[in-house]
Amino acid sequence: MFGGRGRTARRGRYQEEGRSDDRYVVGELDDHDEALPDVPVPEEPGTWQAPDVLEQHLYGLITRHAAGEWEDEEAQEEARGELTLAYLEALAGDLVYVPFRREETSPDPGRRTFHVYDTPVGRLVAVYTRGLLPRPHPYLVFESYTLRDLADDLPKDVDGIAVNNRTPIPMLMAADAEERQVWRALHNEHWDEDGRAERLVTLRSGVPSLGPLLHGLALGAHMCFVNGEAWNNPHYHGLGLSIEHERLAKWWGVTGRDEWLDVQRRLLDRDVTPWYWEFVLEARIALAERHTGGRLQAVDATAWRAHVETALRERAAQVPEQIGPDWEEFVAHVVGLVGKVLRYEGRFRADGLLAADAAVRSVAAWDIGRASMMARWGYGARFATRAEMREAVVEASGAAQSAHTSWRDFSAGYALGRCLHFDEEEFGGWYQEMLAAHQILATRPDSPWQTVPFRLPQGAGLGA
Repeated sequence: MFGGRGRTARRGRYQEEGRSDDRYVVGELDDHDEALPDVPVPEEPGTWQAPDVLEQHLYGLITRHAAGEWEDEEAQEEARGELTLAYLEALAGDLVYVPFRREETSPDPGRRTFHVYDTPVGRLVAVYTRGLLPRPHPYLVFESYTLRDLADDLPKDVDGIAVNNRTPIPMLMAADAEERQVWRALHNEHWDEDGRAERLVTLRSGVPSLGPLLHGLALGAHMCFVNGEAWNNPHYHGLGLSIEHERLAKWWGVTGRDEWLDVQRRLLDRDVTPWYWEFVLEARIALAERHTGGRLQAVDATAWRAHVETALRERAAQVPEQIGPDWEEFVAHVVGLVGKVLRYEGRFRADGLLAADAAVRSVAAWDIGRASMMARWGYGARFATRAEMREAVVEASGAAQSAHTSWRDFSAGYALGRCLHFDEEEFGGWYQEMLAAHQILATRPDSPWQTVPFRLPQGAGLGA
């Protein structure tokens, strides 16, 4: 298959065949031979630790079938059909991923060139479930499909699909016209677009050990929850190359490596969130240290507003040339943030996102949490190297520990930042998603808040 040749030969082949104009210029640094999954089958049946729930379910199906005994060939064939149907039903409720050579894919599914293998049992296309995808490769990428889309888009002359080949859960399935109709019907029965979002996904294998890398990945848990992605996955593929490019362009204006580098650096420097959000919160901290023994919630709102305005005007007096015609309007807006923060905090406390005696110290988490995700997004989009992704995630880990005191403190800052950015005090979807994420992260035993200490011990290793 794709990963069967050594990297030297593969690189030479790509140089001979030519590359597209948007070649992954940093890709050579990430060239590796494990382009496709290659997971050994354990000697003892039933002992494999699958990476995710779907793979564990498929392993259970295959293990039980392998241990079965049947009276005759007809019964055996019937059992095989039941296994195939159960396997397909599981695939129908999730996405599957198809590998493509980098220059043979396209945002338009109709223009993609499927790699078809001529085998003794017919012409086959390789398909994988998400939990088995290897670390991103520069010359080989994955695109996601629903089972219905796969039925529609596979070339007509393809005889079958080899699902999760060279893993403990392989399955060979026919792909003739009749079978594709079954795929479409199963999709209609089992697919739930909303069911894949707002869920905590924790991989059970293939994840970093405890250290700054795992801690930095955990900082993106809010967004991973919203999108239904595994928070501890260091090998991000997301929804496949084309959709990841589309999402980065839509939400961030990132269409290439230079833009990714710029946004990633600005997030790590906390330079995307407006500076005056933190300015307002720091003004309350200063008042609390002087007058209320450090208790933020005890700071008088009128005094806080007055202090914000005074500090803002004093700051502007040092650079009068920067004062524009909208200065007074800007001052009113910044002072008005005091009331907005207080109202959000009141709702946070009522909903349990903040403790009764707590307040938001910083919104640094809003940029830092997104920096953790941007590193993975850039890596999955092939705009960043693996080393750059890891370095950015580790840097985010250090920044979060410097700016926040706990996972709950980080979460409150992230939620407030997101609400100030999007919600406009409507307490709508932008807020409700954060509340749901906070509640799940605070209670589930496989949450990073329960498994990764917010304060890492000094000298902790990176985490392999």
